[in-house]
Amino acid sequence: MSFDVQAVRADFPILSRQVNGKPLVYLDNGASAQKPRVVIDAITRAYEGEYANVHRGLHYLSNLATDNYERVRGTIARFLNVPEDEIIFTSGSTEALNLVSYGWAAPRLQAGDEIVLSVMEHHANIVPWHFLRERQGVVLRWVEPDPDGSLPPEKVLAAITPRTKMIAVTHMSNVTGTVVDIAGIRAGTDLPLVVDGSQAAVHMPVDLATLGADFYCITGHKLYGPSGSGAIWIRGDRQAEMRPFLGGGDMIRTVGRDVITYNDPPLRFEAGTPGIVNQIGLGAALDYMMGLGMENIATHERALRDYARDRLRSLNWLQVQGDAANKGAIFSMTMQGAHAHDISTILDKKGIAVRAGSHCAMPLMEFMGVTASARASFAMYNTQAEVDALVEGLTFCRELFA
Repeated sequence: MSFDVQAVRADFPILSRQVNGKPLVYLDNGASAQKPRVVIDAITRAYEGEYANVHRGLHYLSNLATDNYERVRGTIARFLNVPEDEIIFTSGSTEALNLVSYGWAAPRLQAGDEIVLSVMEHHANIVPWHFLRERQGVVLRWVEPDPDGSLPPEKVLAAITPRTKMIAVTHMSNVTGTVVDIAGIRAGTDLPLVVDGSQAAVHMPVDLATLGADFYCITGHKLYGPSGSGAIWIRGDRQAEMRPFLGGGDMIRTVGRDVITYNDPPLRFEAGTPGIVNQIGLGAALDYMMGLGMENIATHERALRDYARDRLRSLNWLQVQGDAANKGAIFSMTMQGAHAHDISTILDKKGIAVRAGSHCAMPLMEFMGVTASARASFAMYNTQAEVDALVEGLTFCRELFA
């Protein structure tokens, strides 16, 4: 099927509004994406006519809510091409990665054991491993990307030592857009491989049956779904090795004064009343994306990336961090004489929304030698005309600060 970006834009109500008297140009998708009408309608329908707690009642609404909620597990499984019972619902990637840290890594890693990770990681894929460093003496071994921002699998594999117990790496950098060859890493090692798919799963097809990860997390708010939704795929044999992370609700089977028994995975790792409606909204978002076709979305965004790269390269006074050949449509920029916050503020006056700061990736910013950058991150509803608006806005900033 062909990809009609104007038809897609019509599905997102917020894209028709103005900001500061200008048409909204939303380029902060790396932080959080906007929501299509089908997601908004699914949330409204769930609250207005189908809401009850799940897994707990025998009445009609509880059964209906449970069916709607559990159906999303199958949707995520199709989206990632994995078995349904290996999908664990979370509030997003941060909870998912902390689940791996506490539930799998903490009982197995001892002082002196090593975790290999890249300096490109989002803080969500750094802080849980720092907990193990602080509390258990685990050593973090850092891998730096090449000057163009790429991260060859050979660099990751070269960091492995006899003390390495785990590898944690992003599938796509939220700062430079670098896509990491996960299958290439897997081909060189059988170590447990934790992959942060928060960015990659939004922009390209992900087939976990062939990728080779052990753990792979996604976060709903970047996938055009609600905040507070997400999931992690954990291979079945890894699930069997894990202890529960949080206690209460559906994660237990029986509770006594002196004994407790836990539910089977995935419910063992889903404590308390879950984000029922948030997950239903995520299911609607993934159905929407799969209806458009993930390869169609990827093709559209590659064309946007190439167009934006050419236009930004023509600005010889603009510095773009990371230029790996197969990167996503994410551009982090600095300009001599103008702080990233100034750039963002001026662009906002023209209705253009970009992110400014360290992007929850301080080790990468330090490696690149910058304290902050302005980031334009594109999504399936963005257009070449919006690239042009960005370039015009950046040119205005240059003229203002020159």
